[in-house]
Amino acid sequence: MVRTTVQDVARAAGVSVSTVSRALTGGIVSPATREAVLEVATRLGYQPNRAARGLITGRTGNLGLIVPDLRNPFFADVAKGVTARARAVDHGVFITDTDEDPVAELEALATLGRNTDGVLLCSPRASDADLLAAADPESTVLLHRRVPGLPSVVADIAGGIRQAVRHLRALGHRRIAYVSGPEDSWAAQQRLAALSAAGDLELLPLGGLAPTFDGGLLAGDLVLDSPATAVLAYNDLVALGVLHRLAARGVVVPERMSVVGFDDVSLAAMSHPPLTSVAVPKDRAGAVGLDLLLGRTGATTEREAVLPTGLVVRASSGVARP
Repeated sequence: MVRTTVQDVARAAGVSVSTVSRALTGGIVSPATREAVLEVATRLGYQPNRAARGLITGRTGNLGLIVPDLRNPFFADVAKGVTARARAVDHGVFITDTDEDPVAELEALATLGRNTDGVLLCSPRASDADLLAAADPESTVLLHRRVPGLPSVVADIAGGIRQAVRHLRALGHRRIAYVSGPEDSWAAQQRLAALSAAGDLELLPLGGLAPTFDGGLLAGDLVLDSPATAVLAYNDLVALGVLHRLAARGVVVPERMSVVGFDDVSLAAMSHPPLTSVAVPKDRAGAVGLDLLLGRTGATTEREAVLPTGLVVRASSGVARP
């Protein structure tokens, strides 16, 4: 297969190679010339060489994405949103998994910061002070974490928690166990704060557990050792672990215990019983974050986007209590 070159585009458009380069990289050309060059490039199927383009623009055409754990389908969905949007705007993405390690996170940020045009840092575990010291606010965007001074895309956690609490309260629950995630998790702290403000509920925090299915297995025994009649888990993986442990101990859900997760990953609808969960727009967060990184949104002066959440009610929570 013969590859179309920039010289081919220049000949077909009747302009110089340098004019084609300026038209395709945002340089100074007339609107009519830019439109004509883009039409010819599209018709001929021209794919610009990123390395060559980088020599002209000083940019690599590549971005970085750092996530704590790609085994968690939540982060896989975020990555899908990032890569799909990057493909649409002709950028590549390097993805790094830090295995929930804040030191590895900061090392990855330094490495990707030197070798890409910008970095998306998803649910980072590092402290605010460390992130402010390590991250360039002009080329870093946080996903699912808020640090004053850095651009971010976050979900409306408090709104999702309010919907979950309203649902459980309507079912007659007054004692709710909250199975938290890592103590250094910003999202876990936000969920706990929203739950603590819920009012006429007895909140039973069960913290310090891994944000994984195995963490949920451990939490199941702690829940049964408490007076709780309902569980709200840090994320769906933890909630699924709780469901599995309750089933192993002969506890019928939701007749004896209601369980609610957070994130609404694809596995939530496949569990038995299907898991009620607070849905977070994961792929959209990735796309919005990438647009924010590339300066393609009309974000506020604080450069923060807040995305809505919504409760998806399934069988794991659905029995009203007297």
